[in-house]
Parts: sequence; C-alpha cells; structure tokens
Amino acid sequence: MIKRSLVLLFLVFSISASAQELIPIKDFLLGRFDYKKSADFERVDSEYAVKPLYLNAVAYKAFIEMFTAAKSDSVSLKIISGSRNFHEQKNIWDRKWHKLDSLCPSEKILSILEFSAMPGTSRHHWGTEVDLNSLQNSYFEEGRGKAEYDWLVKNASKFGFYQVYTSQTTGRTGYREEKWHWSYLPLAAKYLEEYNSKVDYEEKAGFEGSEFALEHNIIPGYVNGIPQELQYRAFITGETKRLVQIESSEGE
Repeated sequence: MIKRSLVLLFLVFSISASAQELIPIKDFLLGRFDYKKSADFERVDSEYAVKPLYLNAVAYKAFIEMFTAAKSDSVSLKIISGSRNFHEQKNIWDRKWHKLDSLCPSEKILSILEFSAMPGTSRHHWGTEVDLNSLQNSYFEEGRGKAEYDWLVKNASKFGFYQVYTSQTTGRTGYREEKWHWSYLPLAAKYLEEYNSKVDYEEKAGFEGSEFALEHNIIPGYVNGIPQELQYRAFITGETKRLVQIESSEGE
C-alpha cells in the first residue's frame, strides 16, 4: 500500500507539466493562454460553484472528493473563484488601480497587493486555486463560516488542498491572510518551482504599474509569500513522511 501511495504521489508531480504540452511553459505560468480551450482544464459543474468557472482537471477531481466528504459532515463548500488568466487578472488589477487615483503609484500597488496579485503572478493562472464560500475573513470567524473553516483546516490536506495565505504573524510575507483561498499543492507546488526557475521581471508588463514590480519585490515577496513548509521540496518531503505514517498506522 505504501509503495502504491508513494508512486501515486510522485506521478501527480510528474504530470504537473501536462498543461505545457500545448501551451508554452512561460505562457502557462504567466496565465497567457485561454484555459477554456485547454484539454487540461474542465468547466466546474454548477453543483460545486456559484458561477461558471474552470479548474485544472486534476485539481477539480480532488475538489469533488473534498466536497463530497465535507457534505457528509454537513459542511457546504462552494467555489466562488477558480481559474483566471492574465487578462482576467489584468481587469481586476486595472479596475482597482483607477479607483485609487488619489494615491501615488507605489501606494496604489501596496494597497492592491493586500489581496490581489499583479497579472502574471497569480496562482489562479494555474487552475489549482479555489476561493471558497466568502471573500471576507470575518465570515470564517463565527457561526457557519467558522465551522466550514475549521473543517477545512482539519481535513483539506487529505485531498491535497492547503491554505497558502495564512496569518502573517509567523513572518510570512506578501498578501494578507485569506481564509477562503485553498491551493491544490500536488500541482501548485511544482508550478511554483517552475515559476521561480523560468520567470523573471522581464515578463511583468502590459498592465498599470508593471514597471514597479521589481521595486516592490513581487517574486520573492509575493509569488513566494507562502509558508516555507508548503514550498515544493519541503512539501513533497512532508507528504512522503505523512504517507509513511499513514501506512504504518494502517498496518498496526
């Protein structure tokens, strides 16, 4: 059982380049492609989402499994945002930019970066990210929202999903905490490693304020602003140990 589990884990990582077969790797990482036309993305059924959206097919399958498990525990999970390409992220960015016309460029950037990524730097480009139930942290702090969040904290990792934008009290840099944002790390961890090895600031162009990306430390501070244990090498090592522990307990 443990050998099969480990093989499956490494297979998931090895197929993480599947979206690159038809899409140049940099275009994929930067969101410069039409995910609706990619065989690696699927439209999410209305049972699981509040509006029409798409996810990476592997991440989508994992989400359905998580959704089913949560439902059996009387917890409802609904995706309110999934895949976003460069142009969709640009629309969000530019709209917020023009709402802050009273601020200087650097102040605008820091304000937007509290919760929104520059185009070409969003994890949502990869189809591995889901925003769930609400875009307000306060929703998850009491009542039904807290029950949903507590369930995710306890169970989401069983299906490969992790909260990447956790509290910054631990020293994590970048975006503020997002209790709604969950990442399918068996794919996203590898994509981030690929991003770090293949993407530079030269690709940060085509939107308002793009010339300030380097000045604001976007790649190390924001793209990589996730807990260290969720970076690729630390994550795969941790998952391997977790599978070994599971197998050991099952064998007792």
